[in-house]
Amino acid sequence: MTQPLALLLYEKLLPGTQLANRLQDIGWRVQTVNEGAALTRAAEEHKPVLVIADLHSSRQPVAEGIAALRANKNTAHIPIIAFTADDALSAAALAAGANLIAGDTAILQHLSQFIDQALSEF
Repeated sequence: MTQPLALLLYEKLLPGTQLANRLQDIGWRVQTVNEGAALTRAAEEHKPVLVIADLHSSRQPVAEGIAALRANKNTAHIPIIAFTADDALSAAALAAGANLIAGDTAILQHLSQFIDQALSEF
C-alpha cells in the first residue's frame, strides 16, 4: 500500500524538521515547501492528501498561499492544517480557507488527532 503524501510548508528549521520526522514516523510521505507562494504549484505537482503549514513566514503571509490553494480548482479539495501561536495569523488562515488551526506546541503532540479531524471534515 502506498503511503499518503503530506505537503509540509515551513520556514523555521526546528519545528519543521520535527514535524516532518513525526509525519514519517506515523506512516506519511512528506514533501516540503518553504514559502506560501509555492503551495499551489507544489500541490498540483505532487497531489498530496493533506497540507500542513506553519503560518510564520518572513517572506509572504502564508494565508495568501492558503487562499491561492483554495482558489485553484485542482487543489481546493485538499484539507489544510495550519499551526501558529499568533491569534492574528490564525484568523487570517481560517479566513483564507484553512480547515484547522493548531498551536505551535500542540501540533507535534496531537498530530495524529489533527490529521484525523482534518481528513474527516473534508
